Amino acid sequence: MTPTAPFDAEKAEAAAWFRTLRDRIVEAFEALEDSHAQGPFSDMAPGRFEVSETRRASDDGSDAGGGLMSVMRGGRVFEKVGVNVSEVFGTLAPRAQAAMAARKGIPGMAEDPRFWASGISLVAHMQNPHVPAVHMNTRMFWTPHAWWFGGGSDLNPCIEYDEDTAHFHATQQAHLDPHGAGHYPRLKAWADEYFFIPHRGRARGVGGIFMDDHCTGDWAADFALTRDIGQAFLPAYLPLVERRRTQPFDDADKDAQLVHRGLYAEYNLVYDRGTKFGLETGHDANAVLMSLPPLAKWI
Repeated sequence: MTPTAPFDAEKAEAAAWFRTLRDRIVEAFEALEDSHAQGPFSDMAPGRFEVSETRRASDDGSDAGGGLMSVMRGGRVFEKVGVNVSEVFGTLAPRAQAAMAARKGIPGMAEDPRFWASGISLVAHMQNPHVPAVHMNTRMFWTPHAWWFGGGSDLNPCIEYDEDTAHFHATQQAHLDPHGAGHYPRLKAWADEYFFIPHRGRARGVGGIFMDDHCTGDWAADFALTRDIGQAFLPAYLPLVERRRTQPFDDADKDAQLVHRGLYAEYNLVYDRGTKFGLETGHDANAVLMSLPPLAKWI
């Protein structure tokens, strides 16, 4: 990896993009709430995001960054959805240093454990069980020794529809192919591996795209790829919500949704790297655990 200190302009550009993407998604999701005028839950008031600032705790009380947590609960379309952005910095604790050095093979972490990270994280749990849950996040990470990007998006239906899965994947491929034909199959395979639940022997959904530790040495090219992963999200997902949100459902459908949410919660609490990193580095616990569903069940 190439030493990158101070990298201030690139950090600022990435953080600004994640905030821009957050604003676009919040606006689009509130528009869905407003337009849901028929079908299940249409008699409810349209949902709105509650926005609060989050702060990262530092050992000495100094500024360590933070972000915005935006959560909508009990809407017409969204039962619970969170769209968080953050920009945090400081020094990695010994446990996180060791994990980073082992995972990335970065020399010098013990001598200079400074870090900076920014990103967007989204999880949506839907009212209608025919509408798939979804996850998306993209992020940039920097140390004085290296920088890289990560993230992706994946679809998590409790009731699967082949045409929905096909649209979600095709839209992502259309956004990735301009960066090179090899990106989509590689990131799709990575998502299939990453979003797998070993103790259940199954994937948590129908996949998507995912990458981590992405650094070719060309920051502008890597950032452009990361932007397009984010820009693929709304056109990949919104048509599925439009298609399914008025569809009737019964108690068996709702029960299937709650069981699938239990699977989702298991993955996020046991395996998800972002959850572990956020808690280990002192970020706001409510923001880190925003991804958990409002209701779930286990058989």
